[in-house]
Amino acid sequence: QVQLVESGGGLVQAGGSLRLSCAASGFAYSTSAMGWFRQAPGKEREFVAYIAWSGGITYYGDFVKGRFTISRDNAKNTVYLQMNSLKAEDTAVYYCARKIRGSSDYRDLNNYDYWGQGTQVTVSS
Repeated sequence: QVQLVESGGGLVQAGGSLRLSCAASGFAYSTSAMGWFRQAPGKEREFVAYIAWSGGITYYGDFVKGRFTISRDNAKNTVYLQMNSLKAEDTAVYYCARKIRGSSDYRDLNNYDYWGQGTQVTVSS
């Protein structure tokens, strides 16, 4: 059974930091590219970050501007999202997902097949 379980969300003041984790099981995690997306109330789900299976290639949404870092530990089947300098506009539910092998656009949520349940991040201003 495929599972992606996010954790680490919460309430933080603007300028603060959070580290999200996503524990994977039930599929070949170590050979899967992974992504983080987020969805704010009333908005579409948007791309946050991508990491290749090896961890050697990463991409970020334009809004990140050096504030977030995606990483992975293949020995622990876990992908992380370190978020620094958080802003009120970062408030959203954050989801991790597995990218479909061979699909092209890492920004397109339709190229991801397995999704976690999400973790809420709330940034107070």
